[in-house]
Amino acid sequence: MNEKLSREVFRFSAPPSIKSFASVVGKKEADGPLGKYFDVCDEDSYFGEDTWEKAESRLQKLAVRTALSKARLDASDIDFMFAGDLVNQCTSSTYGLRELNIPLFGIYGACSTMAEGLLLSAMAVNAGYAGLSLNVTSSHFSTAERQFRFPLSYGGQRTPSSQWTCTASGAVVLSAEGTAPCILGGAVGTVTDFGITDANNMGAAMAPAAASVITKYLCVTKTKPTDYDAIVTGDLGEVGSGLLYDLLMREGTDIREVHRDCGVMIFDGETQDTHAGGSGCGCSASVLCGYFLKKLCDGEMKNILFAATGALMSPMIVEQGETIPSISHLVHISSEKNRTES
Repeated sequence: MNEKLSREVFRFSAPPSIKSFASVVGKKEADGPLGKYFDVCDEDSYFGEDTWEKAESRLQKLAVRTALSKARLDASDIDFMFAGDLVNQCTSSTYGLRELNIPLFGIYGACSTMAEGLLLSAMAVNAGYAGLSLNVTSSHFSTAERQFRFPLSYGGQRTPSSQWTCTASGAVVLSAEGTAPCILGGAVGTVTDFGITDANNMGAAMAPAAASVITKYLCVTKTKPTDYDAIVTGDLGEVGSGLLYDLLMREGTDIREVHRDCGVMIFDGETQDTHAGGSGCGCSASVLCGYFLKKLCDGEMKNILFAATGALMSPMIVEQGETIPSISHLVHISSEKNRTES
């Protein structure tokens, strides 16, 4: 039977396998330290389209088709798809994936969407409602900047704490059959608010949510940070990562030895002028699918905790003087043990 270890934390009796995965990025991401790990790079930021929004839809569809192709699957083989993005009402997902004719759950967790989708996909597969489930998310620098901050032509100066929204997408296919790597379980996050009001300081807004879900998972499972090859956060960047360390140290937990942040990893802050690092739904999705899952498949890593983080803000609410709440969902991914059937 599945184990409900606490209100938020659970383990699967038959952990769903990761059948295939794919990452697609733009030129700036491909020029970064992880460039060689991504499956597809398009140097055209429009991806052959005539608007940024259409470009992001094409980006997400390309990630899905690449993941399906790597597993030799057709769209008709997928039972459910969980997809979301940052553009108004998740339009990159709905417009980009509509022609695939896959039953769709549209989800929104801001930059935590990849972790949220993985948990929901795994639940559907583990419960027997899906033999194959797919989740995907994306972001695009140009769509996010003009929606959440300023028009690109404005030319405003970016603050040191600001992060660069990644033009990237990641897609994962989960299966009820197969062996490792697999999703052993996870933890569902709760909305956390640290009182941050600066839309250019997402790392500070999201760090408390990451600290909360990581603390809960380690405590409930009675594990310690060094039991994992990596504890991966979504896109806290340099500022948020430092704050995360401080918050966890207050609880007596030191993750610095194993912590990796996708927002820090994807760009070279010194040569690419990305200030505090990368962000966006596609940041953690592409780094997970491009780097970490490959390390798990190759045996270079055995266990990781993937805690993508999201700032649950909208420009309208922030302009009304509200603070920026955040959330983080955690996924335990392992290649150490074969799946055990219930």
